[in-house]
Amino acid sequence: MNILSVDGLSKSFGGLMAVNDVSFEVKKDSIVGLIGPNGAGKTTVFNLITGNYQPNTGTVLFDGQNLVGLPTHIIVERGISRTFQTIRLFQNMTVLENVLAGCHCRMKCGSLAAMLRSPAQRKEEKQALGQAMDELKFVGLDHEWQNKAKNLSYGNQRLLEIARALATRPKLIVLDEPAGGMNEQETQKLIQLIRAIQSRGITVLLIEHDMGLVMRVCASLIVLEHGAKLTSGTPAEVQADPRVIEAYLGSDSE
Repeated sequence: MNILSVDGLSKSFGGLMAVNDVSFEVKKDSIVGLIGPNGAGKTTVFNLITGNYQPNTGTVLFDGQNLVGLPTHIIVERGISRTFQTIRLFQNMTVLENVLAGCHCRMKCGSLAAMLRSPAQRKEEKQALGQAMDELKFVGLDHEWQNKAKNLSYGNQRLLEIARALATRPKLIVLDEPAGGMNEQETQKLIQLIRAIQSRGITVLLIEHDMGLVMRVCASLIVLEHGAKLTSGTPAEVQADPRVIEAYLGSDSE
């Protein structure tokens, strides 16, 4: 069963066609990698899926419903969360407060209830605190909960972004270069974390330049080049495809 179906997705910026008629499907509970050389259009595809950009043409079906035209916060509420290629944390807020920001989209009490500190609001706040601490424990940052985000190592800031994304209770988590800037030990921890996320019944779609990570953790890969889909398949199939080798390494004539 497919949780995500992208069909005929295109996006241009002025005269530049960043994404050109891209189609692919993501099976529920799978780990799928979106790969390609720099400038292939990978992050633009992510931005189209998550509502940061609106496509010129095409559809994005999530759980059978078209997401095109919906604002980002509604897409989060539908069940898609993400991290970013460039870390976007509230640097002067604590680690716990950053994750609580992710819990906000599932909280039902309004501003009046918060001002009056109603019993329902206090109960919801207590539940959010518990969930936030659970997500920090899940990524291994529960001991840092009082620390400010800016004081974390770069690798731990990446993990904090993942914890915040998980706090939205997603069905699909979209990770944009989660291993960027990580050392080998941190990357190994990330591989285990991605598998643990999948074991929770959350589908994972990721962009990653670390081919060792991609080949080890992904069940299938989608390859983009110059904004278009080049091929897709298992990691072994993609790795052996001459078109993929040429896209990354260039042809003999080049």
